[in-house]
Amino acid sequence: MGEATTMGTVRSNDGTTIAYERSGTGPAVIMVDAAGGFREMGPLRSLAAHLVDEFTVLTYDRRGRGLSTDTLPYAPQREVEDLEALIRAVGGSAALYGFSSGAVLTLLAAAGGLSVTRLAVLEPPYEQSEQSTDEPDLAAEIVELVAAGRRGDAMLHFQRSIGVPAEFIDGMRNGPGWPALEALAHTLVYDLTLLTALPVEALRALTIPTLVLDSDQSDARLRGWAQGVAETLPAGRHRTLPGQWHGVPAEVLAPVLAEHFAGRAD
Repeated sequence: MGEATTMGTVRSNDGTTIAYERSGTGPAVIMVDAAGGFREMGPLRSLAAHLVDEFTVLTYDRRGRGLSTDTLPYAPQREVEDLEALIRAVGGSAALYGFSSGAVLTLLAAAGGLSVTRLAVLEPPYEQSEQSTDEPDLAAEIVELVAAGRRGDAMLHFQRSIGVPAEFIDGMRNGPGWPALEALAHTLVYDLTLLTALPVEALRALTIPTLVLDSDQSDARLRGWAQGVAETLPAGRHRTLPGQWHGVPAEVLAPVLAEHFAGRAD
């Protein structure tokens, strides 16, 4: 069995405090949440529990979420520096797993030269083609709603705009975690900013072994993005797993991640 979970914090370059949980023994794996996720909400804590017998696993609150602080103005590089501080805390190198926009952050961090041993990403929303200038500016719309005190509306607008199925949105809105989601609505702009921060040339130059995953129940756009990232990466490998829309159960995902991070799938 893995060791008991311990809590800790690191200080990023700009003074932001990043809170994390550490559990297990073995090579380090740091998990990076999607938009709206933090340690108390989202799939990563459960996923970590399936890996602690073989790996030292860190889950953390991205800046502006949970017990982590925040420093303005936001910039994607600040989140890369947060990861750099966490990597130092686990000995200087780590594998990274990222989900959705968190997956784009892990790719950005690895492309930026952090000491990353291996990467695994689940459905990174990374569009390699030029986006139409006729599309609404979702980030600006979120900023406007948050500034007006309409945090719940901002979260709903974000979820609908990115294509979350109505039944998923209803479940979140009527669930006990909705107030926590409203509280971090301002960080949705951070995730949207991240999605345009990674040049495709950086992907083409990223030679770290990377497993790109998607769910067999996700829509064609999500799966197409995953396939495109895998094909662009020199050491990318694509795999589809049984799951639900934009997600794979921990008990299915964990063995695949363990195989990749341990190098058994090479």
